[in-house]
Amino acid sequence: MTNAEAGAPTISVMLAVRDAQVASAWYQRALGAAQLWSLGSVVGLAVEGAVFLIAEPEGNGWEAPDGGRAPTCRVEVFCDDPDSFVARATRAGASGERDPVRDHQMPWGVHRQGGFVDPFGHIWLVGDRSPLWALLDGSVKQSKEGSE
Repeated sequence: MTNAEAGAPTISVMLAVRDAQVASAWYQRALGAAQLWSLGSVVGLAVEGAVFLIAEPEGNGWEAPDGGRAPTCRVEVFCDDPDSFVARATRAGASGERDPVRDHQMPWGVHRQGGFVDPFGHIWLVGDRSPLWALLDGSVKQSKEGSE
C-alpha cells in the first residue's frame, strides 16, 4: 500500500529550472528518473517511486538557482547505493567536487553520503538509508516539541 492509498501525507519537492523539457531529459538520463507526466513547463518525475516535480518559474514568486543565485534548499536522497547514484549523475554532467561520497561517523554508526550539484544549480545530497533505519529502530531519538 502506498502513502497515497493509506491516506498518509506525501512530501515532495518542485525544483525551479529554466527549461523543463531539457531538465526532464537530463534527470531521466542522469538519475534514471521516469517521466510521469508533462504539462510543458511543469513535469512530474519519479526515481524508483520517489516523486519530484520540476517547473519553469515564469515570474510567479520563485526563481531557479542558476545565474549566480544560491539554492534555498537541497534535495536529500536515501538509497541503497549512494556511490552509484552520484557516479551516474556526475557521468551525465553533474559536479561531484563539492561533496564526494564518503563514510561519516554518526550517533547510529557509519553513514555513507556525498552529493552533487546538477546542471540547473540544485544541490543533491545522497546517502545510504541508515538515518531512516536509526529512526525506526530507536537508536536516534525523535525530539518532541516543548521537551528538553
